[in-house]
Amino acid sequence: MASSAGSTAGAGASGSRRQSNGLVGSLHAAKRHAGGAEGVDEEDDEQGARGQTVKVESDGVMGDGLDESIKQGIAKAIAHSRVTKPLPGSRRATAGVDFVPKQATVPKSTTEKENTRRLIVVLSQACLEAYRVSSGSGGKNAAGKEAKYALLNCDDHQGILAKTGRDIADARPDITHQCLLTLLDSPLNKAGLLQVYIHTAKGQLIEVNPSVRIPRTFKRFSGLMVQLLHKLSIRGVQGSEKLLRVIKNPVTDHFPTNTIKLTLSADAPTVRLSQFLPTLPESHSIAVFVGAMARGPDNFADQWVDQKISISEYTLSASVACGKFCCAMEEMWDII
Repeated sequence: MASSAGSTAGAGASGSRRQSNGLVGSLHAAKRHAGGAEGVDEEDDEQGARGQTVKVESDGVMGDGLDESIKQGIAKAIAHSRVTKPLPGSRRATAGVDFVPKQATVPKSTTEKENTRRLIVVLSQACLEAYRVSSGSGGKNAAGKEAKYALLNCDDHQGILAKTGRDIADARPDITHQCLLTLLDSPLNKAGLLQVYIHTAKGQLIEVNPSVRIPRTFKRFSGLMVQLLHKLSIRGVQGSEKLLRVIKNPVTDHFPTNTIKLTLSADAPTVRLSQFLPTLPESHSIAVFVGAMARGPDNFADQWVDQKISISEYTLSASVACGKFCCAMEEMWDII
């Protein structure tokens, strides 16, 4: 009986060794296969072993009968079996490749502006008005602090508009904000083929640098416009280039000599821009006047425009009209 039990135990131990040897061989074969398929070298093996902690549990197969070297080999193979490929977005960028498109060169000199065909958008009747929210003489109140100003708008200053008997539609600077975001974000502007001017209801003319980044929130935009209306110009944080500045009227003095001037009007004949724009002279820039107000007559540019057009059978907001015109110009000039 004892010899039978001993032979049984010996057979079990021998079977365990054969099973463990087979497992080790399979793991090493899998390791070699993975190394050949994915280019894993010895240095990567060492880094993978150092980067992960693997614990080998003792069971019926991997017991105390295994050598320490075998355990380490199995642990190393298991460590590499857990290595995963990085996501496409997490891979390092290729050296020398710029994935961020650069801003196109914007014409600055008079000669460049004269010879470069562009789309010029004038936001007419823009509601940009600074209002003093704290009283004081000489720019300071009784406490000696500087008077505070805010951009007049229909959301925060309804009481002021009611006291002065003004229409709530006279305080809609958010329309100008929306139009600027639409225009300056367009591929047409990024290609350096767009120039924007703002003509306020108070008669001030503002030139917008194509490289300026308009604040996304209305609160920050309001602060920027108040600063512009008081200082008459806004410079970049780095450099002396003016990003926004108040310039002399009329706006047509800043157009190239060869410029077709259009006005968007709901009462004008409706045209399809994809068919209308190619009929204009190829040597001329195109200036379009867009009303940046909530409501009112469209006679703000009658003394300058060559033609009035409508670009939709439906009533469009100023921002949508700007976007629709930019898209049509991008299609005509093959800008993607």
